[in-house]
Amino acid sequence: MFTEIEQDNLAEVIANNETVVVQYSASWCGNCRIMKPKFKMMASQNESIPFIMVDAEKFPESRKLAKVDNLPTFATFKNGVLVNQTQTNKAEVLAELINEVI
Repeated sequence: MFTEIEQDNLAEVIANNETVVVQYSASWCGNCRIMKPKFKMMASQNESIPFIMVDAEKFPESRKLAKVDNLPTFATFKNGVLVNQTQTNKAEVLAELINEVI
């Protein structure tokens, strides 16, 4: 399930779901735009897991839940805890990150 959050409530989404996959992005980020369709495709292959798109500039509280220092950053959460994260523009690296939590 792919969702772009409209408010700074990622902590609530993480608390209400066993597993969550997040893409932190920004409107100006070219690699973020390149990865978005790949992220959406992976979401469609894992319908039971929320795949959340977060604008890292608009939602600072959500950004604080991971160590976001470059974009795009992808993070996985399980049982409310950050499991792992990576900065990448490669679908294979993102797939490996997701496979750690599913």
